[in-house]
Amino acid sequence: MQLYKQDAVQWLSTLPDGSVDLLITDPPYESLEKHRSIGTTTRLKESKSSSNQWFTIFPNERFEEFLAQVYRVLKKNSHFYLFCDQETMFYIKPIAEQAGFKFWKPIVWDKVAIGMGYHYRARYEFILFFEKGKRKLNNLGIPDVLEHKRVYRGYPTEKPVALIETLIEQSSSVGDVVVDPFFGSGATLIASSNLKRTAWGSDVSDDAHEYLRQRLIKIA
Repeated sequence: MQLYKQDAVQWLSTLPDGSVDLLITDPPYESLEKHRSIGTTTRLKESKSSSNQWFTIFPNERFEEFLAQVYRVLKKNSHFYLFCDQETMFYIKPIAEQAGFKFWKPIVWDKVAIGMGYHYRARYEFILFFEKGKRKLNNLGIPDVLEHKRVYRGYPTEKPVALIETLIEQSSSVGDVVVDPFFGSGATLIASSNLKRTAWGSDVSDDAHEYLRQRLIKIA
């Protein structure tokens, strides 16, 4: 596992062309600022359960340069998964297509339990499924709704490792390089290691690095 503490775009720009087999990530997207201001998200900048300062927003205006770098570092015939909400999905899709990606569909992550909100409380999140070139999924029997219980009292926006493992098993092979430039809780990196992939990740947050360090100690 290789860890870095750099801005996502700057870090990706240091990687060689076509050096990555699969990229899975969950940026701290801009629309969360709005949801937090009106109390419709639990993704707080600070909370009683955590002293983290993780929530440095990645502004929408930077997605063009980000997605250009993602496309460049990915190998031909590879997949790219991006977690986001419904607003960010509509913003990102055309930019990713302009960068060269084929957009297949949004995969729905069913979190099993409802979260906060006013107008039909949120129980799901989208995972945008993009393709560079042409690559068949490893198992064509997996549905586009993935049911995994949300992680409670973990790192903000923490994703279940088992959920990420499904994506990795679908779109990579043993020994492949899996990258997450906003690694947060480290779920993608842990899932990659569990499945004998090579994990590379970056995050600007000290708390993300410490949280992952503690997780790795526990599972060592």
